[in-house]
Amino acid sequence: MTLLDGKKAAAEWRADTARRVAELHALTGRTPRLAAVLVGNDPASEIYVSLKAKACAQCGMRSRVMRLPADSTQQQVHDTVRSLNSNSDIDGIIVQQPLPAHIDSKALLEVISPRKDVDGFTPDNIGRLALGMDCLPPATPAGIIELLRRNGITTRGKRVTVIGRSNIVGRPMASLLIQKGLMADATVTVCHSATPDLAPILRDSDIIISAAGSPGLVTAGMVRPGTVIVDVGTTRVDDPASPKGYRIAGDVDFPAVAPLCSHITPVPGGVGPMTIASLLHNTVTAFERRRLNR
Repeated sequence: MTLLDGKKAAAEWRADTARRVAELHALTGRTPRLAAVLVGNDPASEIYVSLKAKACAQCGMRSRVMRLPADSTQQQVHDTVRSLNSNSDIDGIIVQQPLPAHIDSKALLEVISPRKDVDGFTPDNIGRLALGMDCLPPATPAGIIELLRRNGITTRGKRVTVIGRSNIVGRPMASLLIQKGLMADATVTVCHSATPDLAPILRDSDIIISAAGSPGLVTAGMVRPGTVIVDVGTTRVDDPASPKGYRIAGDVDFPAVAPLCSHITPVPGGVGPMTIASLLHNTVTAFERRRLNR
């Protein structure tokens, strides 16, 4: 069994991105800038935004955080995003999730400029992805593909099962995998809460990508020897033995399943770092397209 070390792969990817940033600065005199919109003061969101800002700095990029109070109106959030759309100094925009319950996140996606949508969530980018057209791909699915690629795992001709159908991971993951190419060309099955019998589907899979947010969902009896597993699940579980009083659990029963796998991601330290590296990659790509017409 080999661990798919997201921290190591993300560090390598960030180093590649840093080289691109240096080359672009030498060519244009400018460096890409990522803007994050943070509504409210959710502690986890504050941590995620600070990690993204730190990663930008490590790559020689600039960042900006737009903080809005938790009681901001839909219009105020829209106006903030529109101001970033029109700001020529901003190359990428992310809106940190989760948003307060009164904010319509789908309506907000209609406001973000597709050219600056480095999360890859807007209808324009998702639609172009589904059609196999050039786009800024959703960060987590693209990060998963890059993690597999950097570990010498191809998806061409493989049977891949994606667990989960969210707009953030499950659906775009399936769209990426059915494109043409070495890191695509897979036969994809998407399972979800209404799938009646998960076990036989998983046992017939070469690669399992689980993004259900259900701790312990994938057990040893569901996995055949040699399977590759990417665990996207990150659920906070109470754990009195932990100094924090909780631990982060994936969808996979790791101690029981890992010995059966050829490769498996840890949780944490697997997909999460790749998502941030993917955001930086998308931001540099957005910079190139806007300023160099690449």
